[in-house]
Amino acid sequence: MPNYTVAENDSIASIAKDHGFLWKTIWEHGSNAGLRAKRKDPNQLVPGDEIFIPDKGTKSVSKPVDARHTFKRKGEPTKLKLRLTVLDEPRAKEAYTLVFGDKVIHGVTDGDGKLEHPIPGETRSATLTLSEGAEVYDIAIGALRPVSDNAGVQRRLENLGFDCGGESGSIGDATRDALKRFQSQYGLEATGEPDDATRAKLEELHV
Repeated sequence: MPNYTVAENDSIASIAKDHGFLWKTIWEHGSNAGLRAKRKDPNQLVPGDEIFIPDKGTKSVSKPVDARHTFKRKGEPTKLKLRLTVLDEPRAKEAYTLVFGDKVIHGVTDGDGKLEHPIPGETRSATLTLSEGAEVYDIAIGALRPVSDNAGVQRRLENLGFDCGGESGSIGDATRDALKRFQSQYGLEATGEPDDATRAKLEELHV
């Protein structure tokens, strides 16, 4: 089977689901060693990445005849994990509504502002509603770029509350201003540039 070229909003889970595999089967395949070394995190693929899709195999199991047998299909549900904060403090014990596909989930964040739910591998977007409908957030699943990518820096800044003015990829004035505010808040030199120390801090904080 030829390599698959990653498209916008693809994730390892959605690619695996579309091709009938568990995501680990694809990600851990020997032919994808180069991609693993490059991306490190399977959830941070970039459009244009090439990923090898193996051929499907078969499995047989010997069982006695004239008897009833139960077979359980193995699966690894994809999980959506979020941590909600305001002014760097967790939004603990806060009610929310999460919607993806035709599924509607009502819940409450834990003491650290976290929520976690299994989702189908093919899910590419979700909507999170807070404050009894006053706050609505669209979540693009599988769209987060690596922190080494400028777009990955910008999305992490925005997710942490530092507005980049809609810039994506190119570092403009709005992103530089967001970087300076982020750097000042976390004790880094306020250069306005995404240097190694800033990227490392973003990766540490963006969990």
